Amino acid sequence: MSAEIARRSPIEVNTEVLTRAQRGDALALHELLRVVEPYVGRICGAIALDEGPDAAQETLIIVFKNVRSVREPQALAGWVRTIATREAIRIARRRPLTTDPLDLADVPDLSDPETRIDVRRTLERLSPEHRAVLILSAFDDLDETAIAAQLSVSRGTVKSRLHRARTRFRNEWRA
Repeated sequence: MSAEIARRSPIEVNTEVLTRAQRGDALALHELLRVVEPYVGRICGAIALDEGPDAAQETLIIVFKNVRSVREPQALAGWVRTIATREAIRIARRRPLTTDPLDLADVPDLSDPETRIDVRRTLERLSPEHRAVLILSAFDDLDETAIAAQLSVSRGTVKSRLHRARTRFRNEWRA
């Protein structure tokens, strides 16, 4: 991945729109939520699975209520990612793990619908905390330090969770 792509924000919001939303402009707030919604949906869906829409809705409510706390426009994506990850984990904890018999590098082409279903079934067998570190690492391309900051845990905790998540995913995928 090139450095330019790695630095590009997953959320592209005009600074003026963010400022107007922070001042209470309803149209700007609507635009802001429209822009962040797909990103929130991807994170929440991958971590909370079937409860992803509930987690996304809770995330958007928090964003709506607290958008004034964003100090720098460049911090918006990280702020939204943190909220989405925490809400997805919180809501996913309510669901018991499936016990049916993944490293993501072993997964074939994800554009195949059957493969996506198999990946989802395998992810369902992981705890929300393990799904979160795996998704943030594999799909958001965050390093262990960034994941630790997102989840408010130590880097060592992320390292061990990531190792366990990859091992369990790999074992379940091969089963």
